[in-house]
Amino acid sequence: MEKMPAAVQVSFSLLVQVLKTHGPTGPYQWMNYGKLKGKQAYHCHLTKNHKWVACWCIEKGALQIEVYYVGSHQGAPY
Repeated sequence: MEKMPAAVQVSFSLLVQVLKTHGPTGPYQWMNYGKLKGKQAYHCHLTKNHKWVACWCIEKGALQIEVYYVGSHQGAPY
């Protein structure tokens, strides 16, 4: 995350707050928000140019949300 531009870090921090407050489907209005096929996982873009994305998942039956990827769109695990 340290390699991300400051503005993207701010956007990611806002996303984390939305996830904490509203759960894994909370950022439904974020750019390109969507559920990843076949998983309890989601993603959204942190920038308009699609360069930075965040992916997160939930454990079945668990209340914990784990953000498992934040980085460039090219390296996203979907």
